[in-house]
Amino acid sequence: MTTSEPASTPAPAPERSKGIVIGRVAGAPVIVTRSWFLAAIVLTLLFLPTVQGLAPHLGAGAYLVAFVFVLLLFGSVFLHEAAHALVARARGQNVTELAITIWGGHTAYTGGLGKPLDGFLVAVVGPLTNLALAGGFWVAFQASPVMNVPTLLLWAGAVSNAFVGVFNLLPGLPLDGGQILESLVWAATGKRSRGTIAAGWVGRVVAVGVLLWALVVPLVLGTRPDITTVLWSALIGAFLWAGAGAAITNGRRREAVAALSAAGLAVPALTVSLGATLTEALSARTAAAAGGVPDAAARRLVVVGQGGVPIAVLDDDAVAAVPAAAQHTTYVDAVAVPFVQGSEVDPRMSGTDLLNHLAARSGGARLVPVVEQGRVTGVLDIADVARAVRGT
Repeated sequence: MTTSEPASTPAPAPERSKGIVIGRVAGAPVIVTRSWFLAAIVLTLLFLPTVQGLAPHLGAGAYLVAFVFVLLLFGSVFLHEAAHALVARARGQNVTELAITIWGGHTAYTGGLGKPLDGFLVAVVGPLTNLALAGGFWVAFQASPVMNVPTLLLWAGAVSNAFVGVFNLLPGLPLDGGQILESLVWAATGKRSRGTIAAGWVGRVVAVGVLLWALVVPLVLGTRPDITTVLWSALIGAFLWAGAGAAITNGRRREAVAALSAAGLAVPALTVSLGATLTEALSARTAAAAGGVPDAAARRLVVVGQGGVPIAVLDDDAVAAVPAAAQHTTYVDAVAVPFVQGSEVDPRMSGTDLLNHLAARSGGARLVPVVEQGRVTGVLDIADVARAVRGT
């Protein structure tokens, strides 16, 4: 089983999978993870009875033949992932790793798919690679005059690649077919998030279907379900269910990001000049309320310098701690939190543009000023942005 792991927005270099780096493709490391060794042992033992049944004269050599099949299978997985990586890079993505794992493998890349065609091409090329390999192995198998060990491996290569190719085309995330469905819905609706959510729900249907296949098909055929097949199907189904759930969460989060707006999340502000006393600053709220300014008492007080440049924002807790008798001798800079220079945002900023700006310019500060045409209009709390992304 193989899946791709695209990142929807530019991000710092992701944490690399742990394992042995055996080469590079599309500028990214090819990593054999620790879990692969467990998979290799299990698959060798599973294929062993087939080898022993078809070639009983091999004796202990059957273990070697079974292991060669496993290497052949994972070689096909590698070509599947290499196809993903090469097309992803050709479509402008930054490929970060190709990993061979217990589940087969994955290709991780960042950069953000720009259009549905990008996602479709990156996804479909992997299964098509396996189907092409299956065809090649099958032609070679048919051309073999006798059934010997090499012929057995050709047959196994054809069957395994056909299975991997067809299974990955099932239309549910996290499978490649899910990304294909995501791209089709994205193209139809104009919203990638809708495609992600739809493909995630279909992925959950596929996950349940895998388990039902192991349980129901034998009963329909009048036989008993094989416990090993049921256990494997349950394990694969659980993996698919978790991946589909993560896709649905990511789709909803992408919708939340798209709905972000600096103007919508910012708290309106009133400005006070640098050098003003706390009494003068608080009187600005009183004057604004008297002048009919909506919610004047809830507005943040922003300290501005020459030309209306935002310098700091009054800390309400620090203001409340100043005794009333001392307010006329306490200057605003003593109870204010300075802004990071250059962190101001335009109220029209939204979506990923807003997130990228905050990541690059906020300097780790929690509060940033909202400035429109040189005039401070509000204060944006990054914690509010985070809550909006999480949907809480």
